[in-house]
Amino acid sequence: MRQIILDTETTGLDPSHGHRVIEIGCVEMVNRRLTNRTFHVYINPERAVDPEAISVHGITDEFLADKPNFAGIASEFIDFAQGAELIAHNASFDVGFLNAELARIPGSTSDGGAHAWRAAVDTLALAREKRPGKRNSLDALCRDYKVDASERKLHGALLDAELLTHVYLAMTREQSHMFVAKEANPGGTRFESVRQLEVTGRTPIVRRASEDEKHNHERLLDAMREQHAPLWDQG
Repeated sequence: MRQIILDTETTGLDPSHGHRVIEIGCVEMVNRRLTNRTFHVYINPERAVDPEAISVHGITDEFLADKPNFAGIASEFIDFAQGAELIAHNASFDVGFLNAELARIPGSTSDGGAHAWRAAVDTLALAREKRPGKRNSLDALCRDYKVDASERKLHGALLDAELLTHVYLAMTREQSHMFVAKEANPGGTRFESVRQLEVTGRTPIVRRASEDEKHNHERLLDAMREQHAPLWDQG
């Protein structure tokens, strides 16, 4: 399973109002393991960056003046994203901008990148489902999932993609256990073996039944015995 964790920075909020992508940052992951392959570019949007946007990411018109336009990096970006599942925070924003950029290239279709990537996972929607009523910005998720975001003074596409990678792995840790188990245990169980716990230095959690739970269990067994003798009593 190949996944690309992606973030973009833009000149403004809405591609239908002529706003453009100015930075793309991507991190590659295969079978939930980082491959150390990344894709990162700055892009000349061929228009001014809104002052409100500059206050968020700090990327100025002067900085972008000598950068390639989107058409100049499109094939390289598509090659990197080809066939992967995209993961993005508020994915409709990033994918909407990328599709709008791709649609501007002569010969492209209106759905832009649909031919390049398989689907998009929205970590914002995932976080809202897992954490109803909580703040689910990237900063809040980094704080709650203990991801070090101390370098994040301003938004930046590659840094934010790297942070989002760790947040996504933390939010979907159950899937990670399944992958570890499949590799380490031929039985396919999702639970970690004692050997795995020894290697990682983790201590198994032992939960013992309370007196009330023991009493309720015995009552259940008595009720079962009234109907039919259980197999464990027939030995």
